[in-house]
Amino acid sequence: MRYLALACDYDGTLATAGRVADSTITALERLLASGRKLILVTGRELQDLLRVFPRCDLFEWVVAENGCLLYRPATQEELPLYEPSPSTFIEALRARAVPFAVGKVICASWVPHEGAVLEAIRECGLELQVIFNKGAVMILPAGHNKASGLAAALDKMALSPHNVAGIGDAENDHAFLELCACSVSVANGLPMVQEKADFVTQGEDGQGVAELAGEMVASDLAERDDLLARRHLLLALKEDGAELRIPPLRANLLLAGPSGGGKSTIVGGLLERLAEAHYQFCVIDPEGDYENLDGAVTLGQPDRPPTVEEALSLLKNPQDSLAINLVGIAFKDRPEFFVSLLTRLQELRAKTGRPHFLIVDEAHHVLPESWQGKSLAL
Repeated sequence: MRYLALACDYDGTLATAGRVADSTITALERLLASGRKLILVTGRELQDLLRVFPRCDLFEWVVAENGCLLYRPATQEELPLYEPSPSTFIEALRARAVPFAVGKVICASWVPHEGAVLEAIRECGLELQVIFNKGAVMILPAGHNKASGLAAALDKMALSPHNVAGIGDAENDHAFLELCACSVSVANGLPMVQEKADFVTQGEDGQGVAELAGEMVASDLAERDDLLARRHLLLALKEDGAELRIPPLRANLLLAGPSGGGKSTIVGGLLERLAEAHYQFCVIDPEGDYENLDGAVTLGQPDRPPTVEEALSLLKNPQDSLAINLVGIAFKDRPEFFVSLLTRLQELRAKTGRPHFLIVDEAHHVLPESWQGKSLAL
């Protein structure tokens, strides 16, 4: 599977007028039964959400207060990510007769009081920001939003944003949708959200969420691949100057040619682009050509061969890519090591979707023509 998690906004997306339909709940349960996970990303205060939505237990993590508070339903653990609004700011709002609500971290008001809110921020000299959610005016620590909250939840889950599909409807959803590998707007989403999304569902609110969940279960969104061009990786420029791009999933590349033909240069350029885009990769390096690779940890030395367990341990962190140096392993033992590693990598991929790319350099070292097990390995 590529898409291992669905990150979903609540109001106007999962819920209609604050309530979630039974048919939508059923669709979410089917998604969970497929082995995927759910993350709720909402601007609501946690207690308000728990009051109106009793099925938070479906979600592994809830990102509440527009990214400022994490909640784990399984343990009822609450993790504020930032300090609460200063009392001086609260008093400044009261002095201006601004209606507001205070959460664990954020403070929220409503249109048309945004002008008074900004005046209060300036008066107090605070580094706060205002984010709109239709008629709501949310005041958060500067630089933090639903995307930063979702990133914190994914870190807890050891998942990469490249394995997440996100769905929303309003202004405050832009950031977290951009973070996700596939961004979706429900049919009732604001025009600007629909315009920036990779695609728009036919259904509104919870029906749109159920539609997306059904596609994830049925095909892992394979039929949507052509719509995800923003994630395609630049491989080269053609003679006419046009870009040659490759999709970051469901694509295999074979690079062949004589010595000195530029194969290593092409691979190095591709690895740089993978690192820049925060894809996790694992390089099988039989000759030690990648021991100083930027953006990757090197495992194995001539006097200390790598182990499969060490490789798996390093790859647990989605932020860490890996170059496995095989110089310390005898040539005759490399195929067996590679097969053992490949089996464990496939297990890791089934659980986390990572590593996103496996690069096998000098493939004849680990899959020699004379080796009887090569067909079984592939």
